[in-house]
Amino acid sequence: MAYRIITVSRQFGSGGRSIGKKLAERLGYGYYDKELVKQVSMATGFAPEYIEEKGEYAQSRSKLSYLFGVVGTAGVMNGMSATDYLYTMQRKVILDLAEQGNCVIVGRCADYILRDRADTLHTFFHAPVPYRAERIVRLYGESEQSPEKRLADKDGKRRVNYEHFTGRTWGAAEHYDLALNTASIGEDACVELLTRIVLAHE
Repeated sequence: MAYRIITVSRQFGSGGRSIGKKLAERLGYGYYDKELVKQVSMATGFAPEYIEEKGEYAQSRSKLSYLFGVVGTAGVMNGMSATDYLYTMQRKVILDLAEQGNCVIVGRCADYILRDRADTLHTFFHAPVPYRAERIVRLYGESEQSPEKRLADKDGKRRVNYEHFTGRTWGAAEHYDLALNTASIGEDACVELLTRIVLAHE
């Protein structure tokens, strides 16, 4: 079975997004990250900035963050809370993109949403904290929070969001076809490895 779709899940700062983009360019696949946000924005009317943050991250690192969500008004967003409505629309967009052609999709529970497709390769990228801390400072600069705190906050909110909507453990190896340590393997080697795997299944 050929791999038409590749989902990219990643720890913050691991380089998974960069690897996904390079892989899409190498294979000539569509790449959906910011473009996915744009399509969801058009479908929902939410601002791209809101989708960028709320579409993949919980309000806090606590699982309780979803227990007190504001329920929507009947007839507006189908009576769902904004977060549930956003997930529903993201899911629809991801399913539509998967039908349109070969592509790489970054984050947003795409691995779970497309879990039943045999033509999809699910990847997870991780790396030790020191590697990721150095990388985010180099790419995004310093902030008032320590790099380690930024990593913990981003990953914690991403984990809560993922587990709330999927019922699965974020980052658990059994949910992915490949889990790669970008610090030990290197971004370019990850791209090369994935390219070979996809081409071997054509």
